[in-house]
Amino acid sequence: MQGRQEAADKEDAAIGERSKDGARTLRLPTWVVAALYPVACLAPLLFAAKRDVVPTSGWAIAAAGIGLVGLASIAAQFVTSGRFELVSGRLGIDRVMAFHKMAALWVTLTLLLHPVIYVVPTFLADPALGAERLVAYHTLPHYRSGVVALWALVFMVVGSALREHLPLRYEAWRAAHLVLAVVTIGAGLHHAVSVGRFSAAGGLNGYWWAVGAAAVGVVAILYGLRWAGLNLRPWRLVSVTKLADQMWELNVQPAKGTPPLFYHAGQFVWMTEGVRRFPLFDHPFSIADSPLRPGLSFVVKEAGDFTNQIGTLAIGTPIGIDGPYGSFTLEDHDGDAILLIAGGVGIAPILGILRDLVARDDRRPVRLAYAAGHPENFAGKNEIEVARSTLDLETLFLSEEDTPGWDGETGRLDADRLSEMLRGLDPARTVALICGPGPMVTAVADNLIDLGLPSDRVMYERFDYSEGTSRLDRRLKGRLTGLGLALLAGIAAFVALMT
Repeated sequence: MQGRQEAADKEDAAIGERSKDGARTLRLPTWVVAALYPVACLAPLLFAAKRDVVPTSGWAIAAAGIGLVGLASIAAQFVTSGRFELVSGRLGIDRVMAFHKMAALWVTLTLLLHPVIYVVPTFLADPALGAERLVAYHTLPHYRSGVVALWALVFMVVGSALREHLPLRYEAWRAAHLVLAVVTIGAGLHHAVSVGRFSAAGGLNGYWWAVGAAAVGVVAILYGLRWAGLNLRPWRLVSVTKLADQMWELNVQPAKGTPPLFYHAGQFVWMTEGVRRFPLFDHPFSIADSPLRPGLSFVVKEAGDFTNQIGTLAIGTPIGIDGPYGSFTLEDHDGDAILLIAGGVGIAPILGILRDLVARDDRRPVRLAYAAGHPENFAGKNEIEVARSTLDLETLFLSEEDTPGWDGETGRLDADRLSEMLRGLDPARTVALICGPGPMVTAVADNLIDLGLPSDRVMYERFDYSEGTSRLDRRLKGRLTGLGLALLAGIAAFVALMT
């Protein structure tokens, strides 16, 4: 029996993940996604290599190649934003967002160079004529759609980088981001097929039409089918409970006719409420619950336009749920012992995992460290302590500041405290799940690796999508840089072949 179960587990890992309703959710392995990305971005060069064109300089071929790969990379951004489990299900939201932002910067820089490289030979021979030609590329009506695509891309990337400093509500920024993305891909495709040296006809022309159709399909799925799902399968808000200072727990249950959500503890959903059940108004929230309990719970902190009003939501408010997403789960990262670490509202998925361990009467050793700025910021403290009667659980509540009446520990979750948490456990067989602010996640992840945990057993989620500087972050950036170098190598090979 055990052998058959192990075989079934291996089959699920290879094919996908079996949800509790028996269906399979296909999620490509990380290495497959990493291999498919350069293939998809370099595919236009394969079509272009088959085209007979008038001989030209290596500079012009390089400029064309950069433009082709850049446009394909923009199209790839539509399916690497974390909304398609097939692509990003095994990556985790942190890695998905790091890739999405890094790829956007790479694409912007290369496409800014696209017209410049065309005029390099002219500029070297006659700087004035080269400058005149560059101005023409940006002003002549013939190239207008390319200029529109380029500036839409620049505004989109700069707007994303400065989002926290813009006088825009989150939803307004989301809408602007969507419009700019559609304009970028639409105008870019028009530019390619109308003035492109290789794209005017033949297989590459058909390829760009297919890319355009796929982009339309992605937008239809994300903002059409998802809108229908949010409204045709509503949930209802059952209770709103204050757990700590500016932190609330929402309990939602499926409305009549809405099927239950099959998920793993630690995953998250995109939630909308009331009449605003449209994807542009959704927000990501970790599920603070066990799949063995009815409905869903969320722990939400007042921290923005939407969440500042979370405690005033009326009971019975319709709730839209889209998900689940994410790989911050024990199912994805198993171990003989479990270390759960939360900072602030990062307790949400940690509490969900703890509730699931209690519901399943898990016998593994569990260690939980919970850090907060003030003692009044601890959410679910009593419930966590009660869980010690069911689990082999040891806890550490750590307040950054000491206040009158607080008799617990104060300070930071440093290497010494983490070492104490691991006492009696085999670090090589312990899995750590960390959720909290970026600086805390970075420090804790590095310290745990120094204490002997394998890097592939240290998982984290940051709720601000900030770029971290931990050892794991640097390794990820190195791999993403490798993907960029692979694209540059493909462009170089294309230039060598065509000149």
